[in-house]
Amino acid sequence: MAITIHKFAQWKQEGRPIAVLTAWDFLSAQMVDAAGADLVLVGDSLAMPVLGYETTLPLTLEEILHHAKAVRRGVKQALMVVDLPFLSYQVSPQAAMLAAGRALKETGAQAVKLEGGYEAIATTIAFLVQAGIPVMGHVGLTPQSYHQFGGFRQQGKSDDEAERILAEAIALEKAGAFSIVLEHIPAKLAQQISQTLTIPTIGIGAGPFCDGQVLVTSDVWGLSDWQPPFAKTYVNLRQQAIEAAQQFCEDVRTQTFP
Repeated sequence: MAITIHKFAQWKQEGRPIAVLTAWDFLSAQMVDAAGADLVLVGDSLAMPVLGYETTLPLTLEEILHHAKAVRRGVKQALMVVDLPFLSYQVSPQAAMLAAGRALKETGAQAVKLEGGYEAIATTIAFLVQAGIPVMGHVGLTPQSYHQFGGFRQQGKSDDEAERILAEAIALEKAGAFSIVLEHIPAKLAQQISQTLTIPTIGIGAGPFCDGQVLVTSDVWGLSDWQPPFAKTYVNLRQQAIEAAQQFCEDVRTQTFP
């Protein structure tokens, strides 16, 4: 049976860790779903390793919907969530409704994810949830605020920042988010948030105390030529793929293939 958002609250109560991976096309979706991921995220992170942008900011709604449609065809069991890209939801709750509605209607995703926890975002999340659209929150390092943060720097290191991020997480839960991503914050803060909330937290670079963990799948597979310091590479497919392609080129030139 396919996983629904209701499983996540149950798993938190049971202490059952939640495994989340990203996907960006049919093949990657098939593989992470077959691997047993609980949630497959079509993240705006695909902007960099898949589309070659320097940040997530240039990614458009049309681009991520295109990829999400392909991912949907490959996912059979996991919950599928689509990131709403920069400027598709910040302008107004109504704009967010149109973007989120398209994500669910056109791709078959079961939920969307929004970055940020300030008052306007919490209001927008409440607006979407009231309309029947499940929403995952995201606080801490929010990549769409790259310029405001001055890069991909860890957030929540000062007492003031930690208090702000905790307050944002609480506000998102009250708004109706079914889960919250905690990105690149101190482990102690992530633990405090996880213990405070009744909804599950999914950490990325946030230590071992979250209710689940997410990594960008291209980092897990070693496909990218750069990855954040908190990521873990389980296999170097990039080098293996280059070597295989080199061997093919050599075989063609030496006429050993076909």
